[in-house]
Amino acid sequence: MNVIAKSTTVSPFLRATATVVSNGGIPVAATASTQIHQRRLAHTDIQWPDFAHYRRDEVKDPHAKAKETASSRKSVSYIIAAGSSVAGVYGAKTIVQDLVGLLSASADVLAMSKCEIKLDSIPEGKSAVFKWRGKPLFVRHRSDSEIAHEAKVDVASLRDPEEDSARVKDPKWLVVIGVCTHLGCVPIANAGDFGGYYCPCHGSHYDASGRIRKGPAPLNLEVPPYEFPEDNMLVVG
Repeated sequence: MNVIAKSTTVSPFLRATATVVSNGGIPVAATASTQIHQRRLAHTDIQWPDFAHYRRDEVKDPHAKAKETASSRKSVSYIIAAGSSVAGVYGAKTIVQDLVGLLSASADVLAMSKCEIKLDSIPEGKSAVFKWRGKPLFVRHRSDSEIAHEAKVDVASLRDPEEDSARVKDPKWLVVIGVCTHLGCVPIANAGDFGGYYCPCHGSHYDASGRIRKGPAPLNLEVPPYEFPEDNMLVVG
């Protein structure tokens, strides 16, 4: 027995038929027919936009080669890059100045950082101790014999070679920070093997010019910035 069965409509353009036999309903053959509809539209009236009004005169010609207009095009880029660099450097300078001003000491702190000392209160041959920026300050009124003795020292034999004249502005006055350059102890004035300063912590000996002569200290005593605005006045800082 032959039975012809039609499937449901899948789409308006597709229909399928099948032939069914009596031995179990196995399809013997299947055929499909496809109908494709296509419609093409041709657009030949497209108006391309014209950007000539926005172009520079050097690049308005679409047929000009790039190398012919390279100089004029790159000059504008160079000007923009140079202007950006100048602005960046100026901005960086401003930021650095503001940062340095923020981290530096204020005017009132700088005013307190100066120490004025009347020299007539220090007798000859003695060393006075003052406080400057939280550190001990040694001011020594040297005698003529001390000045002559320190001037004759062989600089080549010193651990930290330095002439006596390079450490003093006035030979009669030695101004140094009273902190041992070994581990930061405070030396004792008019003591030690060389008559200058002696550090009791680890046995460093300094002469009357504040130079290290014996012991573990690696450097001479530090000389702070100072000046003599008047004959009898010392300003440190």
